Amino acid sequence: MKEPISPAIIPNEVIVNKIYLFRGVKVMLDSDLAELFGVETKKLKQQVRRNIERFPEHFMFELTKEENDVLRSQFVTLRHGQHSKYLPFAFSEHGILQLSNVLKSSRAVEVSIKIIDVFVQLRTMVLSNTEIRLELEKIKKKVDNQDKNIEVIFRYFDELLEQKEKPRKEIGYKISKEK
Repeated sequence: MKEPISPAIIPNEVIVNKIYLFRGVKVMLDSDLAELFGVETKKLKQQVRRNIERFPEHFMFELTKEENDVLRSQFVTLRHGQHSKYLPFAFSEHGILQLSNVLKSSRAVEVSIKIIDVFVQLRTMVLSNTEIRLELEKIKKKVDNQDKNIEVIFRYFDELLEQKEKPRKEIGYKISKEK
């Protein structure tokens, strides 16, 4: 096993790259969490199985064979031993927090706090992106309305120009010069 990295120096990008979307939920896999927590995947899974009552379906679930095949197809090269013959567990944000309680190590607690912070940052980014999209839609609607108004103005200009080209009928009294 590799030398564990200090939680304080784990870059957010490393954590973000280990977050996947399965069943509409952002999750991290048991092998990635084991690496970050500095434990073997086998030991992590043992602790989860011993404390399975702490992991309801929305905290942790096992990937199906199809989901695992999709995941494996995303990795071009498979290093020997990196991908287990067993289906991986996927942990939601809440499951990761619960996992640190089950592993009972200070490193697990520190790393899980760092991971939760990354999840919160991702949520904040998604919300701010949503707000930006809503503002863009408002601007698009305003621009569309302004385009329509400009079209109306040009139609009025065209009508005015057409009227100037036609000779106008004179109105009022005509004074004859015959006197």
